[in-house]
Amino acid sequence: MEKLPVIVVVGPTASGKTALSVALAKRYDAEIISADSMQIYRGMDIATAKPTAEERQGIAHHLMDFLPVTETYSVASFVKDAKAAAEEIRSRGKTVIVCGGTGLYTDALIGNMQFEPEPDHTQLRQTLRRRLEEEGVDALYAQLKEIDPADAERICPQNEVRVLRALEIWYATGELPSERRKRALSQESDFLPVWIGLGFENRENLYRRIERRVDAMLDAGLLEETRRYLSERHGPTAAQAIGYKELAPYLRGEITFEEAKERLVRATRRYAKRQLTWFRRNPEIHWICRDAMTELQLLDAARTVIDGFFDALNIQSKK
Repeated sequence: MEKLPVIVVVGPTASGKTALSVALAKRYDAEIISADSMQIYRGMDIATAKPTAEERQGIAHHLMDFLPVTETYSVASFVKDAKAAAEEIRSRGKTVIVCGGTGLYTDALIGNMQFEPEPDHTQLRQTLRRRLEEEGVDALYAQLKEIDPADAERICPQNEVRVLRALEIWYATGELPSERRKRALSQESDFLPVWIGLGFENRENLYRRIERRVDAMLDAGLLEETRRYLSERHGPTAAQAIGYKELAPYLRGEITFEEAKERLVRATRRYAKRQLTWFRRNPEIHWICRDAMTELQLLDAARTVIDGFFDALNIQSKK
């Protein structure tokens, strides 16, 4: 099958990926596939910085706002759904843009990660879940670090879903999760990607953007959304979202509002650092340091890279 050219926009939270991808979609007659593991959920709008209809500016966004919070969603599901969306977009003669900050999603999609059929591990999962409740995620992450340091390095220590999944692979197959991942990415990709990464020479510039975003989220009603979220049943994937768990102690009267806000800022900063660490491993990313750039300057810088990519492929119609 002929490989599909695709524009991939990545970077840390609050770096401006959404605005850039929408501007690029207008420029290249494109539609956007969201690669964000939390924006898939309905109702989780403010905490996940899900773009509003106004921010989308009429550009079609796929794999966003379609799943109840009670449902679990996996990277395998994302790859399957994203490939189907890409084919649909191509069938209408449009350019495909993949935009998001979930590095595992973008890498699995563009890298054509293969997923092996597995037997039912329900009993093992229940055992690991009980261990999580009794010992805590730190203890399980420490065990993973001993078993497979390479895989542990790629996982946030507090990401319960991924820690449990890695240990499940080890106990069920006896195979290192990192080796399994390497084999899964050994197939040739279906895509020809041009990667655009939004970075910062001065990390404080990113942190200031994060602080402004947190203020905007609180002004937009994040506390009310948190109350609603906490009152409902939700699955383990949705429970990983930053925002609700940081504000929950304030809503329970255990800490002050300023303390809760500071916790949210710190958690978002840590997440942004992990995102940058993940994406920096990819040598194909064209990094644009946008510290003092205007939105127009950022668009021009990205277009220079993308136009060169299309020129090399002799795709004149997209310019």
